[in-house]
Amino acid sequence: MSQCYERIIFERQDGVATLRFNYPAKRNAFDPQMREEMAEVVRLVQTDASLRALVLTGVGDHFCSGGDLGNIAASGLDNAGWRARLSSLHHWLKDLMLLDKPVIAAVDGAAYGAGFSLALAADFIIASDRARFAMSFIRVGVVPDCAAFYTLPRVVGVQRARELMLSGREVSAQEALQLGIASELVAPEQLQARAQAIAQSFVGASPVALSLIKRSLAMAANDLPALLEQEANAQALAMGTAQHREAVQAFLNKQPAPFQWPART
Repeated sequence: MSQCYERIIFERQDGVATLRFNYPAKRNAFDPQMREEMAEVVRLVQTDASLRALVLTGVGDHFCSGGDLGNIAASGLDNAGWRARLSSLHHWLKDLMLLDKPVIAAVDGAAYGAGFSLALAADFIIASDRARFAMSFIRVGVVPDCAAFYTLPRVVGVQRARELMLSGREVSAQEALQLGIASELVAPEQLQARAQAIAQSFVGASPVALSLIKRSLAMAANDLPALLEQEANAQALAMGTAQHREAVQAFLNKQPAPFQWPART
């Protein structure tokens, strides 16, 4: 069964839920409408006992290119407004990260900024061999969000997380596999089938055991609320700076970003 929203497509089949980011004109950019629709779907998956696993993926050739900078530029929000927006996002994002059911991210193409962070919120990242990841926030003068300060250091270690966040550089699919970001790589045409096969395998598993494993692992998440609070405060400050506004305008005008990590020669 498929249900279309404005920015996502939600499907339920044989115990597996699939949430597809559906904004291909902007490489599935993460905008306020998509956030609201994801909040509704996460609540539904959380409470529906017939759904045993969740797949996150994107329509077309990309997972999610990050925040919609056109929407950000036109928002007119002040620091308090940005903080409120982040706090609202955190309500359902925390539910996604602590979901009792396995979450599989099927990543093709770009997983940039918030897209990278959302992939990291999953239990497994299955990537195509053309996938690419970037903590690109620094390029537009803001800080990582969608819980990246919590998830990324726990996957790659603090030192590598520091380097990826401060540089904003692109990580290839092969490097993502080496760093432990991706669980496995497959050809693009095999990506969706592989993610569904993994999700389907959990339909036959004990939901009690799955819940207990995930809840036991989540006991290490005691500092998650504090990190989300810090994220909301930091992003609210960063969004109000002139440097952020100038970087966004440069992107929208197709000009070079003020900050670029130097390419290797």
